[in-house]
Amino acid sequence: IRDDNPVLFCVHKHLYGSKGRKLVESSISITHVPEEEYLVPIGVADVKRLGRDVTVVSNSLMLHRAMNVAEALDKDGVSVEVVDLRTLVPLDSDTVVESVKKTSRLVIVEESNDRGGWGAQVAAEVAGRAIGYLDAPIRRVAAPDVPIPFAPVLEQAVVPDEARIRAAILELVR
Repeated sequence: IRDDNPVLFCVHKHLYGSKGRKLVESSISITHVPEEEYLVPIGVADVKRLGRDVTVVSNSLMLHRAMNVAEALDKDGVSVEVVDLRTLVPLDSDTVVESVKKTSRLVIVEESNDRGGWGAQVAAEVAGRAIGYLDAPIRRVAAPDVPIPFAPVLEQAVVPDEARIRAAILELVR
C-alpha cells in the first residue's frame, strides 16, 4: 500500500482462501493475480457493472452478493449498476453521485449496522449533491442494530443476504 499515512486494510473472513479459485457464492472471478506489480488507487471507486435502472453501492463480501443479484435481475429486465467503493476513507463520492445521476435510484448494501454504518455517509453525500436526480428514496440494506453474532446460523440471520438485496432493488424500480 503506497500511502504515507497509516492505512487499515480489512479483508472479509469469507474471502479468505479464495485465491486461485472462484468464490463459491459469487460470480466475480478472483483467480487472476498479476505476477507483476499492480496498483489499486486509494480513494477511487470501481464501477463493476454498468446499468441504467438503479445504482447499488457496496464493498467486500456484500459486493459479491450485489453482483449476483444484479446478474439475476438482468434476466428479469432490471439493469443494475454496481459500484465497488474499494476504500471508505477517502470516500469516492464523485463516482457514486455520477452513477446516481444516471440511474436516479440508489441502494446501499453494507454488512455493518444500519445505525452508524458507512452507508449513512454515502446517503448523506448523495442527498447533498444529487437529491434532485432521485426518483425514489435512498434505500439501505444493512445489519440491524445488534452485535454481529459469531455463530454462523445467527450471523446469517442478521447479515444482508441476496434476498434482502433483491427486495430492496425491486422496491425502488417497480
